[in-house]
Amino acid sequence: MKHLTLASLCLSGLLASSAALAAPTSILFVGNSYTFGRLDPVMSYNWANVHDLTAPFQALYSGGSNAWEPHPWGGVPGIFKQFTVQAGLDYDVSISARNAASLRGQFLNTASPLWDLRGNVASKKWDAVVLQEQSDAALPNGMGKNANQATFNAYADQFERFIHNGAAQTYTESALFGSQAKCMATGLSAGSCNTSRVIPANANASAATKVYLLETWARPDMVFAHKITKADPTTPDGSPIVDTSAAGGAATLYYGSLAAMTADLKTSFLATAASNPGFAGVIPAGEAFQRAIDMGLAKSGGFYDANGVYTQAQAGDLMNLWWNDYLHASKYGSYLSALVQFGSITGLDPNSLGANEIAAFDLGISKADALTLQQIASAQLGFPAPVPEPATWAMALVGLGALVYRRRRRA
Repeated sequence: MKHLTLASLCLSGLLASSAALAAPTSILFVGNSYTFGRLDPVMSYNWANVHDLTAPFQALYSGGSNAWEPHPWGGVPGIFKQFTVQAGLDYDVSISARNAASLRGQFLNTASPLWDLRGNVASKKWDAVVLQEQSDAALPNGMGKNANQATFNAYADQFERFIHNGAAQTYTESALFGSQAKCMATGLSAGSCNTSRVIPANANASAATKVYLLETWARPDMVFAHKITKADPTTPDGSPIVDTSAAGGAATLYYGSLAAMTADLKTSFLATAASNPGFAGVIPAGEAFQRAIDMGLAKSGGFYDANGVYTQAQAGDLMNLWWNDYLHASKYGSYLSALVQFGSITGLDPNSLGANEIAAFDLGISKADALTLQQIASAQLGFPAPVPEPATWAMALVGLGALVYRRRRRA
């Protein structure tokens, strides 16, 4: 099991603090819309302090982003960057992402040769790389539209080798998966399976780079009954609307609960990390989402109305970790993901950021909600519960004394 332990987190924190005194710690976040945040205020957050390595491709090829997802992106890496600044750490943060990209798609540049995401990974020597797979790709086969554990495992390993070893490769996916039959079982055609894949060497490969797998979160749209939606291109953010075309109808559901989906994601990510000692560990963002639900701190139902249409947040609702499509994270979910990544990578307790954390203020997250999300992330990573301030202890003792006095009076 390769969850990051508290001891290893603390050691990582000491190392990160030492590195901050020297050269900046270079980190690359590889992913998709979960990484860049899908919409503002997260998508463009802190972009000026994040290297958006995908932005230059936009002028060459427009198929990697929607009109409502303009570059430059800051996203979750932008939030992470702000955390490190507040913590006194020096991190040089970069993002390489494409909408709906899988690890296979990024490694083989399947969108377009002009959209060179693998080249982004090879563009410099990194101290750390975070790999984030397509949201449901790590699930057992048949448990999601894109569920494909064999492909997830194979291309997580391909990226790990590319980052750490970097030797040039020429291979077919039939050879990669063990046979043409096994390759075709992943959904690829015989032609694709036997296509020669030519991968140039990574001149910036480094055995010292820490490569993390970012665990994705459960999706209400795969659990709760609703109608299929599509993005509305007439809106600034492509908000979901019911698809009334022939492609519409009732959505396919894959799980009976968010907890069951989270459990499968956890098992898959841990198994992949355990099978390859080259991974530094799994960042348990998905489990943090589930922890928030289990603690009664985040919305766990009521995502759709009786007609199967998504519901907007109502006054008095619990914090909603998802956006209206109930696939992507809301600003709260992205903030929680960034907190778990911050704690996992730096070794610092997310609680150390405190109520006056700047990114939360910038994103419009209240101090109370910021503290709640910090506490969830901290607990997920195994940090000790915060000790109340002396004034809090004093108030508690006064309250206890008053309670004892009242009970004695009644006796």
